Amino acid sequence: MSEYVYPPVIKTALGLFRALNLKIRLEGTEHIPPTGGAVLVSNHISYLDFIFAGLAVHPAGRLARFMAKSEIFENRIAGPLMRGMHHIPVDREAGAASFKAALTALKSGEIVGVFAEATISRSFTVKDIKSGAVRMAVAGKVPLIPIAIWGPQRMWTKGRKRRLFQRNIPVTVLIGEPMYPKRGDDYDQVTKDLRARMSELLEKAQREYPDIPAKGESWWQPAYLGGSAPTPEEAEALDAKEAEERRARREARAAAAAAASETPAASEPPAASETPAASRNAATAGTTEATESVKPSDDTAEGK
Repeated sequence: MSEYVYPPVIKTALGLFRALNLKIRLEGTEHIPPTGGAVLVSNHISYLDFIFAGLAVHPAGRLARFMAKSEIFENRIAGPLMRGMHHIPVDREAGAASFKAALTALKSGEIVGVFAEATISRSFTVKDIKSGAVRMAVAGKVPLIPIAIWGPQRMWTKGRKRRLFQRNIPVTVLIGEPMYPKRGDDYDQVTKDLRARMSELLEKAQREYPDIPAKGESWWQPAYLGGSAPTPEEAEALDAKEAEERRARREARAAAAAAASETPAASEPPAASETPAASRNAATAGTTEATESVKPSDDTAEGK
């Protein structure tokens, strides 16, 4: 696999980290296999997580292929970079295709990165996760490696302005011991164990973090440590509200598109050579065809 894009991106990122004097703590890098496939499962607290999760495998000389929303690949700037780094697009309506692509990568010896919470955790704790990462590791016969990231939420997270060029921000990346799920295991129980390990790593990163929030900045600290971030219950309510708003916007766009596609031929004046009856027949046929071409959308399910 050609790597014309990934190495320069890593080099640029490391240069920027040095320029900003980010204080990066990497711990547990010995758990990254030097060869062969693995599923790297990270918590999700910021829009920058894939960069720092990628650092987890860098000391082993590896590259991680992250599964990410297909919308990112459609962005005119991020899209070419994501494709050039061979990351894996996830279509919310065609999950089987992305699973197959990830499995192909694993079987070819790649490390595949997964954010099992699917969306950024507003509470900065580990949300409930589904068994997809476990099933992927079992199908690929590869280890499952939990990691925790803490610090990048201060630079860019959901509901907050980007502050990408802050200096001296500590960033912690902790890599846990691999798990080896196999066929016949209780996947739901393994998923619970995975979440517990991720939570343990994250809490360690949070409690050992060298900075404390300045006055008025406690938003980046979880509630259980005295911060003003939403509790897990409050965050869940906010996520549900956001999902409903997305659904409403999607339905409104679908309705607008359906309305725009209906161009009633009956409104067009008949040609001079047409008889009134012929004109009426043509109008009726045209209206019927336009109506039949519009299919109502049943896409109301929220993706992962």
